[in-house]
Amino acid sequence: MFGYVTPLVGELKVKEFQKFKSGYCGLCHAMGKNCGLKARFFLNYDFTFLAMLLDREACLHADSMCRCIASPFRRRRVCAVTPGFEIAADASVILSFWKLKDTILDEVWFRRLKARVLSLLLRPAYQRAAKRLADFDCVVRQCLAELHTLEQEHCPSLDRTADTFAKLLQAAGAQLHMQEEKRPVEQILYHVGRWIYLADAYDDLKEDFKRKRYNPLIARFGLKEPELAQGDRHLLEATMRHSLNLAASAYSLLTTGRWSEILDNILYLSLPNANLRVLSGEAIQWKQIEQKNRRMIYE
Repeated sequence: MFGYVTPLVGELKVKEFQKFKSGYCGLCHAMGKNCGLKARFFLNYDFTFLAMLLDREACLHADSMCRCIASPFRRRRVCAVTPGFEIAADASVILSFWKLKDTILDEVWFRRLKARVLSLLLRPAYQRAAKRLADFDCVVRQCLAELHTLEQEHCPSLDRTADTFAKLLQAAGAQLHMQEEKRPVEQILYHVGRWIYLADAYDDLKEDFKRKRYNPLIARFGLKEPELAQGDRHLLEATMRHSLNLAASAYSLLTTGRWSEILDNILYLSLPNANLRVLSGEAIQWKQIEQKNRRMIYE
């Protein structure tokens, strides 16, 4: 579910990458401020994208230099925390908490035990975030419950399952107070959420087949082996590309903000590049990319 929406670092200018790092650290500080220290351990790139998208402040804010537990001896540039970053911080904690709850229901006993321990550690932070974003928390609960039901029924429809997950992410955009910006942001999050669900299904295909777990691609194409035929890959790549095209169309309706270069990189370069991997039969393997980028951030 998490860790897919990351920029194509090689295509960022040095100043743009420095700005991305300041946003990443800014969200981390916002999560710590709003929800406590433990919440900061659940930071990832999807949430950073969410924060940058929700940050609709027109004026420029000065960055600050801070130390933190990840960098106690070297000061890091941290962007100013705006209302958009605070919404993203709370939404990130809520999504992380319910992702752990979903893991408890679906995974083997060892992973369930790990998720149960982490959910107990995150619960105080979740309770604080859920008080501020009660409507979003309610939508997340409903969508994950519906998604769990569809998985138990082995739903063969890609659209039904992907749509349910997409609505979950779309609800974060509804927290914006700027009405003229709300609709495009909701549409971006919906279509990116749909893309994330399908990308995750493709990445997990072999493991899900081996463990005999539900995977929408296995159910949709009736797979007898953990490999998509070329025609099926074309179909999957086309529907994922369609979601990205709709997300890009909605993004073009937004006014340019301070994160425009990074958001451009993600929506126009990074995510379409992942679609090319699907078409060629490669795994996306964003977890490896995330680990590499995380090392670059803290160098």
